[in-house]
Amino acid sequence: MPATSEDIFARLNQLGIKFETHQHNPVFTVEEAQAVNRDLSGGHSKNLFLKDKNGDLYLLVCLENTAVNLKSFRKLVGAKNLSFGKPELLKETLGIEPGSVTPFSLINDLDQKVTVVLEERMMEMEMLNFHPLINSMTTQISSQDLSMFISDCGHAPLIVNLDSSE
Repeated sequence: MPATSEDIFARLNQLGIKFETHQHNPVFTVEEAQAVNRDLSGGHSKNLFLKDKNGDLYLLVCLENTAVNLKSFRKLVGAKNLSFGKPELLKETLGIEPGSVTPFSLINDLDQKVTVVLEERMMEMEMLNFHPLINSMTTQISSQDLSMFISDCGHAPLIVNLDSSE
């Protein structure tokens, strides 16, 4: 059974991580999120679930305004012919539906099948905002605490400069 938002909040509390969660109408795109989350300070993200032709999986987490060139990103991480992961694979691997992709979903990747890639520019920000496994809420967390959460889920994220991947 995949984790729930309540499981995320319990894990964050267990780790001593401070966070704040805001409820809003469900959002499915960056544009929709921009309409409801503008009162939240800090970086807002886009999260891409990707698969290469070898079956390797990637979760790319970057600022919402970052232009992502998949061909350049592929070279940056050594992937082969990247495409977006299918909804069934997303549900099977990270336990979430499209529109709710988030680094918090790593709580469901018990076998560490996903390579986590975080944008360097995003991680330089003090506060960040992500869906807590559901797209009708946004949880604010520090970038340092995000790293702690990801590590606690058994992942060692790659921190990359996406600006140099143009």
